[in-house]
Amino acid sequence: MPTASSRQLAAWPGRLLALAISLFTVVPLAVVMTSSLSPDPAIWQHLLEFALPELLRNTLLMLLGVSAGVLLIGVPLAWLVAVYQFPGRRFFSWALMLPLAMPAYVLAFAQVGIFEFTGPLQTLLRPHFGNMRWFPEIRSTWGLLLVMSLAFYPYVYLLARNAFATMGRRALEVGQSLGLSPRQGFWRIALPMARPWIMGGLLLVVMESLADFGTVAVFNYDTFTTAIYKAWFALFSLDTAKQLASLLVVMVFVLLLLEQYSRGRRAYSQAGRAAPLPRLTLRGWRGWAACAAASLVLLLAFVLPLLQLGYWASRDFANQFSADFLGYAWRSVLLSLLAALLVTLIALVLAYLVRRDGGTVVKLAARVATIGYAIPGTVLAVGVFVPVAWLDNQVIALLGWGGEVTAVFKGTLLAMLLAFVARFLAVAHSAVDAAMNRITRSHDEAARNLGVAGWALLYRVYLPLLSGGLFTAVLMVFVDVMKEMPITLMTRPFGWDTLSVRVYNMTSEGMWDQAALPAIAIVLAGLLPTILLSRQRDVA
Repeated sequence: MPTASSRQLAAWPGRLLALAISLFTVVPLAVVMTSSLSPDPAIWQHLLEFALPELLRNTLLMLLGVSAGVLLIGVPLAWLVAVYQFPGRRFFSWALMLPLAMPAYVLAFAQVGIFEFTGPLQTLLRPHFGNMRWFPEIRSTWGLLLVMSLAFYPYVYLLARNAFATMGRRALEVGQSLGLSPRQGFWRIALPMARPWIMGGLLLVVMESLADFGTVAVFNYDTFTTAIYKAWFALFSLDTAKQLASLLVVMVFVLLLLEQYSRGRRAYSQAGRAAPLPRLTLRGWRGWAACAAASLVLLLAFVLPLLQLGYWASRDFANQFSADFLGYAWRSVLLSLLAALLVTLIALVLAYLVRRDGGTVVKLAARVATIGYAIPGTVLAVGVFVPVAWLDNQVIALLGWGGEVTAVFKGTLLAMLLAFVARFLAVAHSAVDAAMNRITRSHDEAARNLGVAGWALLYRVYLPLLSGGLFTAVLMVFVDVMKEMPITLMTRPFGWDTLSVRVYNMTSEGMWDQAALPAIAIVLAGLLPTILLSRQRDVA
């Protein structure tokens, strides 16, 4: 019979494997953060004098504006859909999630094309309203905040809708018993109870806003992500890029700590599993007003931009649908599929190690390995490039290639895949871990009684039971990589353009027509998982 010490010793190979997986995230972050321990006075003097004040001001304004925007859009819509019955409610319940299929940078240049001076809207209104100088300029800070709010509100909408659906009507009844009107019941009971869900969605929005690169580039709005890219590829100063990246990482972790602190020890729960109460019916103009509000948001966030992209693409479809476009699409699909399979495989191993071991070391390693989703892609691109470049130098020196070879791993698919593992491991792990938790311990015991244990248990028992979760993980990572821009842009092999890189290159030159077809392909790739997600979580 094995002793406690022998069991501990046998557990260490799995723990070391979990720690090794966490290095995918730890190494890039360590590379970036160690740069702040040895700051270059000349670089910091330049940043403090010319860059940091504007970057901090722009970033803070963006975060505050987008946070306010997604709350003003997402929370009221979630309340209407979850608590009230109005014309089109079932359709809007899932359709309001569709903007998740459209990357923010695609929505950005489509909205600019619609609302700028030469766009269809002002062109249509100009004969009736003159020179249109009174029309707000879309290429402005308010335009950026509007576009990002429309792109990211589904994060708040989805979580708030699920929260209100479980307790919204009961909150109104409790308020009514206390003499509160429906409006007072919402503000004083339902909204405070839904706060953890709303804050969770808001935190996702803040992280996505900090990580955004393509949208701010379309609006020529300088933030830390664009500054990191310019420092590396315009000023050719990797040291400056590392210093800026370290500041951005500090901001991310401060936000995470503030959110945890604000949540404190408060928790909200529902006693029992009572049947859902019937919704309140909005009659007359109130019902149609709710329908109009939901329609306006869906129109601005998804329908009109998609129609504009379709119009641009149709004007020169024969020339755009060329061998070059098929090459962009093939490289995007290949890269996304390789990344999805690799990330899901690593997530499967990590989830199995957590289940088999259950110790503090493995759980901590899993937690560290999955924080990469909160780290902007520009930061991970810098953090991966530096150690890969160092490894290149070591290999070249060891093999004595001298000046004949300048790169071995740098500028290859390997570097891109390493960054994708760090960025999207959390996405795959959440899906695989959720499926893993549905496998009961009785399955393990029955397998062991039949002589199946260790890694054979994973292959022969778990894999067939995890097929749904693994498919979800592959699908979600595939779509995320298809949409991802900064990592691909900054670490791809020379000339290895994908759909997202093509969109960036064309929009940076103002060639909307040329960016439309690859943008539509990205949106179509994101539609299936978005519809599946919204349908799966739809509240009847």
